[in-house]
Amino acid sequence: MADEQRRTDGEVLERTERQVQEPEFYQVVLLNDDYTTMDFVVQVLEEIFNKQPAEAYRIMMQVHTQGRGVCGHYPYEVAETKVATVQDRAREAGFPLQATMEKA
Repeated sequence: MADEQRRTDGEVLERTERQVQEPEFYQVVLLNDDYTTMDFVVQVLEEIFNKQPAEAYRIMMQVHTQGRGVCGHYPYEVAETKVATVQDRAREAGFPLQATMEKA
């Protein structure tokens, strides 16, 4: 009976293996400028990147003192959306804040 269940009528049975690839991650980076307020940067970090106030302040100070600060690591589409959201929010508020994404 087991042979009858394995009969393939001349076809070849193939064992397929699923290979799951991890998505490539990108880091979202805020860039310093001379016009965007520190409060606005903290607000962006808290609202868009879901950072706690202390972490948002730390990243904001990194942007201010080092010229750039990493906001997080995300899959490509998520990083792309966050960059666009930051830039849209900055334009609405009248600030030239820039965000970019780089391979992590």
